[in-house]
Amino acid sequence: MKRLYRSRQNKMIGGVCAGLGEYLDLDPTLIRLVMIIAVFGAGAGVLAYLVAWVLIPNEPY
Repeated sequence: MKRLYRSRQNKMIGGVCAGLGEYLDLDPTLIRLVMIIAVFGAGAGVLAYLVAWVLIPNEPY
């Protein structure tokens, strides 16, 4: 079963975008670009990232 985790290896800030990329089988750079657009477009991207950072657990070792 596939689980959503924050990445430990491919992280820039909190590993949220890399974890979402691994979970959705997408390039983490694409997720990061969408997040940047959300930050500057609607302003809700920062809040969404912070909530995801708190709710998504770290990848197990």
